[in-house]
Amino acid sequence: MLENLSKQSPKILVVGDFMVDNYIWSACERISPEAPVLIAKSLKQDKRLGGAANVYANLANLKARVFALGVVGDDEAGEFLKKNLKGVLLTQKGRKTPLKTRILAHNQQVLRLDEEDSSKIRLEDELITNFNTIAKDFEAIVLSDYGKGVLSKKVCQALISKANALNIPILIDPKGSDYSKYQNATLLTPNKKEALEALKFKDLDGENLKLGIKKLKEDVNLKYSIITLSEDGIALFDEDLHRISAKALEVYDVTGAGDSVIAVLAFCLACGVDILKACELANEAAAVVVSKIGSASVSFEEIKSLNLSTFEKKIKSKEELVALLENLKDKKIVFTNGCFDIVHFGHLSYLEKAKKLGDILIIGLNSNASVKRLKGESRPINGAYERACMLGAFYFVDFVCIFEEDTPLELIKTLKPDVLVKGADYEGKEVVGSELVKEVRLLEFQQGFSTTSLIEKIRRN
Repeated sequence: MLENLSKQSPKILVVGDFMVDNYIWSACERISPEAPVLIAKSLKQDKRLGGAANVYANLANLKARVFALGVVGDDEAGEFLKKNLKGVLLTQKGRKTPLKTRILAHNQQVLRLDEEDSSKIRLEDELITNFNTIAKDFEAIVLSDYGKGVLSKKVCQALISKANALNIPILIDPKGSDYSKYQNATLLTPNKKEALEALKFKDLDGENLKLGIKKLKEDVNLKYSIITLSEDGIALFDEDLHRISAKALEVYDVTGAGDSVIAVLAFCLACGVDILKACELANEAAAVVVSKIGSASVSFEEIKSLNLSTFEKKIKSKEELVALLENLKDKKIVFTNGCFDIVHFGHLSYLEKAKKLGDILIIGLNSNASVKRLKGESRPINGAYERACMLGAFYFVDFVCIFEEDTPLELIKTLKPDVLVKGADYEGKEVVGSELVKEVRLLEFQQGFSTTSLIEKIRRN
């Protein structure tokens, strides 16, 4: 299923409240003498797509052909969205584009500042006209409602009516407690808290879950009724209730999980995937996103990795490592490399020592072709994937990256580790990449252990 979906590129339209998420990463080491507050030293700042724009980012990451339709203000945040989204973003003069600034210290969010105008837009008719002109070109439509004034009742009903006339699924991430404006949509994706507010129920436990989700389906005249249940997964009601259990992952940040859910659902329905299977994949997408920090998007490769073993998950491409290290700026990165053809006690001792030199240990692993060039046609004994899995099985190894070149120079240039580790036999020799790191450490090997000697011993016996 995932293999097939990853080859698809449906055309999907996102309409709603497009926002900008601004992240200020900082370090806090002391308390202010002026007041009992933390002093944060800014390390870096970056802007990301938020709200409906994060749904767009998720769909783009899934390789959908995605198009945006919305209203922004004539300000810097609005210009940022126009530069980073393909579509029609109408400009309403004097309106403030929603901007959320989050201040993080040591990967923990300590403060959020919101700048926004949540009043109803003045460009309802222009938005509807644009929608009616382009809607026929899409295979699914997402309305991402963050309550910032774009998706009024008039707009929602006009868009739903047109989508239904064209027989195009229209999925809505709702806001507020009055769901009447979403009448006749294909589905809604409220979370548990939102569903409780809309239903006026005290809880959604036991039988109440079935009663509530069925009531939403009937009251709003939905094709499917869905409630996301956070750590309890997703509930779906079509002809009966289905519960999809959550994947057990460590939760770092729930920001954007709902955006990933509706993005995967829209992608799947656009490709004709059964709704139950679509919910299962959306549930796995949410598990991936909550394990990241900040507004995040998900890919089918990441969803697929949920079902990999622990050691397989440590095998990363150069591009994946770059993205991971962006959120690990405060960690000391240690790098070493080698063929590691037949892993033995000498390797075990060497790598454990290397890990103690920092926080994250990354191993650059020579590919099969690279090993052949370095060691001869009879090597490697074990393939690159098998060697990577063996290394990943060690608790002190964080990531393994296979490289094709004879040396890890390009990998070191890209990853920019703090510490470069090699064996003590490099004493007095040039260490490739030494000029690119803060520190080079040479570690003693355990005597009497080497892959070559092991191979010779096996051959003699």
